[in-house]
Amino acid sequence: MSLVFCNGHPATTEDLRALALRNYNHFTVMQIRGGAVQGLQLHLQRLQAGTRELFAMELDPGRVTADLRHVLEAANANDCSARITVFSRDFDIDDPGRVSNIDVLIALGPPSTATTSPLRVKTYRHERVLPQIKHAGTFPLFHFRRQARLDGYDDALFVDAEGRISEGSIWNIGFWDGARVVWPQAPALRGIMEQLVEAGLRDLGVEQVRREVVLADLPGFQAAFASYSRGIHALAAIDGVPLDTGPELPGRLAEALATRPWEPI
Repeated sequence: MSLVFCNGHPATTEDLRALALRNYNHFTVMQIRGGAVQGLQLHLQRLQAGTRELFAMELDPGRVTADLRHVLEAANANDCSARITVFSRDFDIDDPGRVSNIDVLIALGPPSTATTSPLRVKTYRHERVLPQIKHAGTFPLFHFRRQARLDGYDDALFVDAEGRISEGSIWNIGFWDGARVVWPQAPALRGIMEQLVEAGLRDLGVEQVRREVVLADLPGFQAAFASYSRGIHALAAIDGVPLDTGPELPGRLAEALATRPWEPI
């Protein structure tokens, strides 16, 4: 299944050309099951915030959900992946402050879940531009992910100029010290899955803290995990430092995620 709509209509070649050639946009990715999404309001808030920052305009969340319902009906799809991209065909690099209209592109794909194999990751120095926005500047993310594979690892984990661990290529990271979850404090895109897990852990009474984490701190952690739109991954090692991949932490995280309601679209 693959279907792309723009502003509620099947996307044309011109729609896709406008998106590709301007390369100035932001997006969110969600998993839809039974016509519902965990964290739907968080996704809509992300799209609204990104539109304000990149285009100085307001995005009506009702427009987004209406378009999404229409696309799901057209595809006869209740279980799928959806990427919602906000851009403007008015955007002009010679006059970037002049934007009068916002375009919403929705692409559907097959449903996707995280694989069960723990990840071995390697650290690279990289700092995301405008980390609070999930924007189209993904080249370095994919480049370092590719480099990690070439170096014999599964994925890339980023460290900033001050040596602080921030985030993975397309995921957030959390650590377990045996008593609490530690979220690294550094400039990074705060993912929807991370927010869902954090809220679920809070409801379960699991202690959490957000603080700076550097590579020298790794031996003090028992386990670590990656969270992103497809789910949660255990980490087997970071730069060769082994981590526990037993069932205790994954089970606790799954329980936390299960506390978050599925919101009908």
